[in-house]
Amino acid sequence: MKLTNIKEITGIIRLRSGLHIGAGKDSVEIGGMDQPIIKDPVTQAPYIPGSSLKGKMRSLLETSVFMKNEGTRRAVMDGRPCDCGKKGCPACTIFGSHAAPQKCDDDLGPTRLLMRDATLTPECMALFQSGRLPMEVKNENIINRLKGVAEHPRPLERVPAGTCFTLNIAFRVYEGDSEDLLDWVLKGLKLIQLDAIGGGGSRGNGQVVFEDLKIDGKPVSLDGITAF
Repeated sequence: MKLTNIKEITGIIRLRSGLHIGAGKDSVEIGGMDQPIIKDPVTQAPYIPGSSLKGKMRSLLETSVFMKNEGTRRAVMDGRPCDCGKKGCPACTIFGSHAAPQKCDDDLGPTRLLMRDATLTPECMALFQSGRLPMEVKNENIINRLKGVAEHPRPLERVPAGTCFTLNIAFRVYEGDSEDLLDWVLKGLKLIQLDAIGGGGSRGNGQVVFEDLKIDGKPVSLDGITAF
């Protein structure tokens, strides 16, 4: 397949509520953080993994607008990503097929979407390095229905609302690709805005808005894009 273009989507991810993307821990020290966030191992600054953004976008698209594709619908009903491997499937074409290579159509080609890790914007990085952007701790708990009291508090580390990250997406265009493939990515961003990223979205975490969006330097807006 001939690569004909690489589109660049850039912008800002602004947090409307605290964000928790967990780092995971093998053990928890007494008095330590129960659920820490993922951080850059060198700078210790928080970031949003590209895999988190890409995975959430794929999930939202597959469980909504891509359901009209038979292969995607069967996969979703089984609780897994689409692996039909057909070029006509937007999920497998844009995000890549989870199938073994021999199951894919010869002309499916590589994944079109390259989602970069989202790092702090220069302004927020300066605040973080100067100590003026501390991470917050949200205590979550379980309500005892019989006693009417909160029990088992769990400290949850979050990036505070208002923090901004850089959005950088590369989108490969191959000869013969449908012109609407890139439109699905914008629809996916709109769906993320309506939903959330990271953990605890149903409990208020991870609401975001995409600002200053551009494709190859030209402004685009999500306002006129219908999510469904």
